[in-house]
Amino acid sequence: MRYDFLKDFPKRMKNVGLYATLIQNIVDKTSWNKYYVTKNDERINIVFSVLLFIMEKSLKDDVCTLDDVAVYIDEINSSDYEKPLSFDECREMADFIVNSVLSNDGKIMSFDGYDYEQKAYHIINIRYLMNKVVYIDGDVRRTSYTLTEEGYNLLLSTLEVEANLRFTIQEMIFRLHLEKQSYDKAAQDIRELFNQIRIQLRKIDAAMVSIRRNALNFSITQYEEITNENMDMVYDTKQKFENYRDLVEQRKAELLEIHFNVKKLSAEDEEKLANLKVISGYLGRTIDEHQKILTSHFNLKDLYAKEMDSLSVVSMVKRFSLRNEVYDKILDDPNALGNMSALLAPLFNRDLDEVYNPASAAGLQRTSRKKKEEDSTEDIEFDEELWEREKQARLRERRKKYEGCLTFILSRAVERGSVMLSEIEKEIAEEALKHNTEEWEAEKQPAKIDVLIPTIDIFKEIMVELIKGRILDLDELKKERQESFEDDGEVFEVNRMMLDIMERLDPDERVTHIVISKQGDSKVSFGNIYDEQGRLREIRCSDVKTEVF
Repeated sequence: MRYDFLKDFPKRMKNVGLYATLIQNIVDKTSWNKYYVTKNDERINIVFSVLLFIMEKSLKDDVCTLDDVAVYIDEINSSDYEKPLSFDECREMADFIVNSVLSNDGKIMSFDGYDYEQKAYHIINIRYLMNKVVYIDGDVRRTSYTLTEEGYNLLLSTLEVEANLRFTIQEMIFRLHLEKQSYDKAAQDIRELFNQIRIQLRKIDAAMVSIRRNALNFSITQYEEITNENMDMVYDTKQKFENYRDLVEQRKAELLEIHFNVKKLSAEDEEKLANLKVISGYLGRTIDEHQKILTSHFNLKDLYAKEMDSLSVVSMVKRFSLRNEVYDKILDDPNALGNMSALLAPLFNRDLDEVYNPASAAGLQRTSRKKKEEDSTEDIEFDEELWEREKQARLRERRKKYEGCLTFILSRAVERGSVMLSEIEKEIAEEALKHNTEEWEAEKQPAKIDVLIPTIDIFKEIMVELIKGRILDLDELKKERQESFEDDGEVFEVNRMMLDIMERLDPDERVTHIVISKQGDSKVSFGNIYDEQGRLREIRCSDVKTEVF
């Protein structure tokens, strides 16, 4: 060996190849021009932005389809790149980036790394994305994309150091920021630590899948590397994170004590308290993920040992040619058929799978008849875009009903300071007495009962979520909404919707907290409600009080 620093050179070239292959793939494509992206710098920035989006989805275990990538490209284009692209063109661009640039149109990508010890090139296969089939809404088939280990290494190496030191260094930085009370930086540090633990879990899962498929393709070096990474990550970290959490809880208590005595924290202390809450939440999740890594580590060891034992047993089996050793010898000497028992005996030298049960044999035997169905095929024209528009319209309509019910309750709480469901019951009963009168006809407005209870299912769901919510801190919800990257427009979440409604009802932000409480065993009822089958029903539920402060 001429130079010691050239040792493990192929490993370095693997990291270099991740960039070189991707950059070459970006630059060589000519389809960028039809999306008005002509500069190579701009192309690279867009591709890495898409990779970061897919990584965020992967870390959150979220589905990431081409439609999700198209929406993301449309947003960053309208806010930053400002190319004259329609949404359909953004979707074409998403398909081009994911399938052509990052997946190389399905062709294998590789990079040759030279090995100075063996004086030969090693082919390094590179793959940034992997995909799987998912079913949305139970029956809609879609392809979801996630990053591979190479993809994670590519992105993390743009900011962090090598994998074996990354977690330790990040933990040291987090501890220093926590000691210096730089809670905003410490909150960002603990997010990075949590993401690294999640990535390690993904690596263990991918390794177990590879071992199950073919243990011979998973080398001992790879196994040793991933087990060492697991031990480096879990060694002594649980106790450290529990100590960090105790420290954070202590400092939160100190700030809350100041808040109770002084009645109002300064803006700086409020920011510290908010960051401490974020840190505390991530520390709890990190400890949970730490336990998952420990469990997955032992599962990986058991699986690898089992597969290696199976392979060793297979290697001990003596194989022979049935034609040469049996057929040809019988043809040469037919008397050898008398020794066939010696060949066939081992096939029957094992326990029977079935156990004979005399009681079942003597019992009444009934024939089982299976219903036969004739296979039928039917050609159906399916317009995916029309179906998607109709689905979005149904979701918007249902969300509008949710919003109407919550607005009905919160508007009265803001006007009066508090409102009880029993008070709303009396208000609706008084309105029912005015029904079909001249005054009612003159108002020309929808019935309050229809706004409060658009459908029985929606009303039940809202009541359950309200009772579950208890105390809502609007400032905390705003902070959570700013930090969240999830698109929850299609999902009903009462906290987020109440925050949106309060921003309209209370533009001066006088209200900071909403308290929902169940009023003992008292009940309220609403009669003459039609369900979805058109039947008259009566709803009985607990009396709920909504207060604003």
